[in-house]
Amino acid sequence: MGTATFPAGTAGAGPSARLRPGLRTTQPNPPMKSHPHLPTAVALAVGSLATALQAQPIVAQHYPAGAEGIKGASLPPPGLYLRDYNFFYEANRFIDGPPGFEIFGYINAPRLVWMTPWNILGANYGMDLIVPFGMMNYKLDGWHQFSGLGDVELEPLLLSWHLAKFDVSAGYAVWAPTGDFSASRPDLLAQGFWSHMLTLGGTWYPDEAKTISFSVLNRYEFGMQQQDTHHTPGQVYTVEAGLAKSVLKGLDVGVIGYYQQQTTTDSGAAVGLDRLRDRKFGLGPEVSGFCPPLGIFASLRYAYEFEATDRPQGHLVTLTITKPF
Repeated sequence: MGTATFPAGTAGAGPSARLRPGLRTTQPNPPMKSHPHLPTAVALAVGSLATALQAQPIVAQHYPAGAEGIKGASLPPPGLYLRDYNFFYEANRFIDGPPGFEIFGYINAPRLVWMTPWNILGANYGMDLIVPFGMMNYKLDGWHQFSGLGDVELEPLLLSWHLAKFDVSAGYAVWAPTGDFSASRPDLLAQGFWSHMLTLGGTWYPDEAKTISFSVLNRYEFGMQQQDTHHTPGQVYTVEAGLAKSVLKGLDVGVIGYYQQQTTTDSGAAVGLDRLRDRKFGLGPEVSGFCPPLGIFASLRYAYEFEATDRPQGHLVTLTITKPF
């Protein structure tokens, strides 16, 4: 989208929108944890598959890796914006997970962003709110469905600096357990705990016309104790990167990638012997642009998850539509 892009910068852009179920098989009796798998927030917490399998819902993070792409660390100028995220996730590969596991999920995550006319430390100050809804079909000892409201994200602090060759952004957000969490089923949207997220990123424009961009967006999350289970998820680091080129006025093409890593182990009585730390890698193309007749920005990206630990490995398609007011 050239210089007119609206990357979702420092917000969570896909609250609980991760579609990231995580379930590992274990020996009989020892409990095991479950982790969400993605853009889009899947907390897969399953009760019992058989006498040889038990599950405990330990969700590592709220933020859906892959929610942002090219120019992901740039924020728009002062104004009011509605950005609508649409996440489509599919996975049928889960190493060490339950046999025959499959999942398809869709999350719609509207995000209201207000970049104010006020400045803090030379940066534009803003805030945003995300309220996600979603559905999923999953195969786990038979096919099941679930749909509902997700965990809401509130970001009271957004800071955006626009320099000659760089955009810099920072932020703080909190996720609230507003969704319908249940430890007895895979849950697409609700993780059952509060979490805090710090964000810092930048976009570099190496040429004067800003037709080339390279962005890196870093996030770090601290999860609180999970409701009902009294488990505390480990901390999580996420980095998203994008390299793009403007091929026409208002039209960018590029490649995006993400890496998400749990940095500390889960804690709680039922964590048991499962001390693996979640992680995943994704890579794919993106196209973004501005449509003058409709007055909207849009981007479409695809990410293939080529490696995953302690969570499903699949495909993520993200469509974002942004309307300035």
